[in-house]
Amino acid sequence: MSDVKRITHHINGAYWTGSAERSGDVYNPATGKITGKVDFASVAVVDQAIEIATRAQAEWRNASLAKRVQVLFAFREILNARKEEVARLITAEHGKVLSDALGEVTRGLEVVEFACGIPHLLKGSYSEGASTSIDVYSIRQPLGVSAIISPFNFPAMVPMWFFPIAIAAGNAVIIKPSEKDPSPVNLIAEFWKEAGLPDGVFNVLHGDKVAVDRLLEHPGIASISFVGSTPIARYIYETGTKNGKRVQALGGAKNHMLVLPDADLDLAADAAVNAGFGSAGERCMAISALVAIEPVADALVKKISDRMATLKTGDGTQGSDMGPLVTAVHRDKVASYVDAGVREGAALVVDGRNPKINGAAEGFWLGPTLFDRVTPEMSIYTDEIFGPVLSVIRVQSYDEGLALINKHQYGNGTAIFTNDGGAARRFQNEVQVGMIGINVPIPVPTAYYSFGGWKNSLFGDTHAHGTEGVHFFTRGKVVTSRWLDPS
Repeated sequence: MSDVKRITHHINGAYWTGSAERSGDVYNPATGKITGKVDFASVAVVDQAIEIATRAQAEWRNASLAKRVQVLFAFREILNARKEEVARLITAEHGKVLSDALGEVTRGLEVVEFACGIPHLLKGSYSEGASTSIDVYSIRQPLGVSAIISPFNFPAMVPMWFFPIAIAAGNAVIIKPSEKDPSPVNLIAEFWKEAGLPDGVFNVLHGDKVAVDRLLEHPGIASISFVGSTPIARYIYETGTKNGKRVQALGGAKNHMLVLPDADLDLAADAAVNAGFGSAGERCMAISALVAIEPVADALVKKISDRMATLKTGDGTQGSDMGPLVTAVHRDKVASYVDAGVREGAALVVDGRNPKINGAAEGFWLGPTLFDRVTPEMSIYTDEIFGPVLSVIRVQSYDEGLALINKHQYGNGTAIFTNDGGAARRFQNEVQVGMIGINVPIPVPTAYYSFGGWKNSLFGDTHAHGTEGVHFFTRGKVVTSRWLDPS
């Protein structure tokens, strides 16, 4: 156990030196070995971090826009230069292949670049002479100490949906990353220190429900940003708002890909494989339900299964196409859905339960899995599996496919594959989903637009990043001013 590292909090610009009463194991999913012990914050440690962040925020909010932007640009340069280091940490603790990990950091970097334009984004409006000798103008000011509770599946990108904008707008931040892969955010904290961010503006607290609940109830926290499963998102939203906080809680998903008979089936098959099995399906924008309008289902299933046969499952550092799942418990949960699909009568076309792997046998492996002839009452369709399981549902018409998508409890992302512009335009108008791809399987918007779904995929009124993110981390004021003419 001598090679097991300690992972602890980063508070007030330095690593915490106290002794934790509780801790958790951190694994390398490709080997099944414990590689770290992460400290779990007690209520007292959470309170200490909030007190430090509150003091730091009181000064940072008054820093000039020029100063904030200088720090943001410096952070952007450091992160861009060292993004491979962050990616390697992600692969080591999450398991996704290095190319996926690097792509994650790059997408997060886009939000940092968006936040570098904060002077323009914070500009108010001005009306001279709204009434006799009266001017009216608006301003936006920092909200306060912002807490970010982030998931295991994107340990770098998801926090970067929030903290660059929060910090650029003049807020202090406390991040509670997933205890499954906590190291990437610690390295990012070091980058902020190097970039010149004042101590206490960016803090990392590790822990479990004890830390989360304290952040939700503490009066010193002004806002909560969360991404995770729907039951927890609902809990975060209800508890946070009950305690007077502004909350954006992004929940689960069951993303559908509707394939029309006129679609390019090779393009659709490539998209289904990439969107269904990238990052081992552990992403809220994964395509997990492919809705095929007959008569194309047989040909499409054949093309997908042929492509799946070429995928290499293994260690993310060894040139594999898909890595392991994050923990043994999660792997077993996803495998149980495969068992359920077989019991419920779906046709198992590709079985990933005993994959040929390039890696240690003790890793948390589950290969890409494909079901055909899935029906809406099956658990593999109704539930968010969060693993490499793709289900094909056959329908007879566009209207039937649309109704299926709109009936589902989740409305995070969806895609349509077609060569008919009119059908695509109708789909984007009629589908009840927040993010839509047209011949694009994973429609994650660029940083200057906002990310978020509908229905049980979002709790709260505000989506992540973009202009909605700026509004979330600021409060508006309107000033009505009269100055008498000295003459």
